[in-house]
Amino acid sequence: MFAALEPVSEGRSERKSRRSPLQTLYDGDPVSRFLQVIHQGRREVLEDACRSYSRKRRVLIPDDLKHIIVDDQHSLLYCYVPKVACTNWKRVLMVLTGAAGSQRDPLAIPANEAHVPKNLRTLSEYSTAQINQRLRSYLKFVFVREPFERLVSAYRNKFTRSYNTAFHKRYGRKIVKRHRMDPQPEALERGNDVSFEEFVYYLVDPATQREEPFNEHWERVHSLCHPCLIHYDVVGKYETLEQDSRYVLQLAGVEDQVSFPTSSKSTRTTGDMAAQFFHNISPFYQKRLYNLYRMDFLLFNYSVPEYLNFR
Repeated sequence: MFAALEPVSEGRSERKSRRSPLQTLYDGDPVSRFLQVIHQGRREVLEDACRSYSRKRRVLIPDDLKHIIVDDQHSLLYCYVPKVACTNWKRVLMVLTGAAGSQRDPLAIPANEAHVPKNLRTLSEYSTAQINQRLRSYLKFVFVREPFERLVSAYRNKFTRSYNTAFHKRYGRKIVKRHRMDPQPEALERGNDVSFEEFVYYLVDPATQREEPFNEHWERVHSLCHPCLIHYDVVGKYETLEQDSRYVLQLAGVEDQVSFPTSSKSTRTTGDMAAQFFHNISPFYQKRLYNLYRMDFLLFNYSVPEYLNFR
């Protein structure tokens, strides 16, 4: 039914009275020459990896577009990836689209409010013609993160915080039942003490994905945002979050209207922290987990972490 969706290329948008972010990026009017070169390099790495490693191109379907948020006022498409500053990006887009009312400070918007589905429109809600027009003429951006740091961040947030009872019941109980020898009745009931090792066993178990797709917090970026089917103009990185976020806002011409919030670094999951979590994972399971997330490592130019010892 959705065969009319076209492959997306680095097209120029139609001329408007104001320059679109896409024109600012591609028409030789760089906001910053240094950043333009960095982001061109990231696009080229992504395109090369897609050519080398992705299977035969297929047609986009509406389900592929559920993570792409639309800002029609500023011609922006943002594919949100949980555990890569997506709460703050949603807050910024609520300010820009008017979904936050007169509120101009993103951090004044409660985190749970940023995730209410009705507050921001996704690309899957539009008609085929409207989708194609936006894919051709809007600036498309995504933010990515070192895959295992993102994974450890998701584990820490969803399984070690006492307030995340919904995740403990939905996933924790299942993980304890399947992947723990002789679990205690309380653990089976509450699912609130899943170890990182058990979480890894759950992820690499073929039965897990046969039953249902991964939760978005640990789903691979390439499965959420389809970077080999959609040509992203800006690939921002969590490691350079503030610089890349400012660049997107400059391209959109809104840097004087809204600032991307600077995040607290005190609780941020780092490479050293990830290394500690992987310390007890056997090389066999390290390798299986790496293979599961391999495309994200390759597409976004992340090297195999030094702390892995399956090599």
